[in-house]
Amino acid sequence: METALQSLWMSVPEAAVIWIIMLIVVASAAAAITLPGSLATLGAAARTSVEAKPEVDDGLRYADEIAVAAQRAAATAARCRAEWEQAQLDVDAAWTAYDEADNAARWAAAGSAFPIMRRRRTPGENADRERYLHRAATAACRRRELSIAQLNEVLAHRGWDARKHPVMQEVALRNAVREHRFAGYRAATAREREAWQSAERAATALASLRAEALVAKVRAGQGVRSAGAQWWAEQWATTQPLPVVPA
Repeated sequence: METALQSLWMSVPEAAVIWIIMLIVVASAAAAITLPGSLATLGAAARTSVEAKPEVDDGLRYADEIAVAAQRAAATAARCRAEWEQAQLDVDAAWTAYDEADNAARWAAAGSAFPIMRRRRTPGENADRERYLHRAATAACRRRELSIAQLNEVLAHRGWDARKHPVMQEVALRNAVREHRFAGYRAATAREREAWQSAERAATALASLRAEALVAKVRAGQGVRSAGAQWWAEQWATTQPLPVVPA
C-alpha cells in the first residue's frame, strides 16, 4: 500500500508538467491563429485613418482659405462702398456748384438786358477791354471756374470778341463758367455710377464667398453659427445691399 501511494505521488508532478506543456502549446496555437487577423484589422484601421486624415486636412485647409478670401472680399467691398459714398458727395457738390453758376449767369444776363449807351471809343479802349477779358478769364481759371481749354480759347480769341463792353464780356464769362460746372457735374455723375457698379460687384463677390465658406465649414465638420447669429452678423455687415441708382 505504501509503495502504491509513493508511486502515485511521484507521478503527479510529471502529469502536472505534461498538462502545463499542453496548455502552453494550445495557447500558442490559438495566438498564432488569431494574431494575424488582429494585426490585419489594426493595419487596415491605421491605413484608413491615414487615408482619411489628408481628406479632413484638405477640407479644413480649403475652409480656412475660403474664410481668408471672404475677409479680403469684405475689406474690398467696404472700400468700394466708401468710394461710392464719396462719389455721391462729389455729385452733390458738383450740382451745388452748377446751381450757383447758373444763378450767376442768369443775374448777369438780366443785368445785360438794359441798353448800353453808345459813344465814340477813346484811343486804347479796345486794348483795355481785351486786358480786362484776359484778367477776368485767368482769375476764373485759377478759381477752377473755367478749364484750361476754355482759358486758351479766351486768350486766343476763338469765339470771344475782346472789343465788347465789359458787361457783355462778364455775361459770356458767366455762361462759360456755367458750362464748365455742368460738365463737371456730368463727369461726377459718371464716376458715381462707376463706383456704384464696382460696389455692387464687390458685394456680390462677398456674398458668394461667404456662402462658399459656410458650405466648406459644414463639409469640414467645423461649427457653424446659428441662424439667428448669422442674421445679426449680416445686419451689421459693412456690405448691405445698395440702392438702385437710376440711369
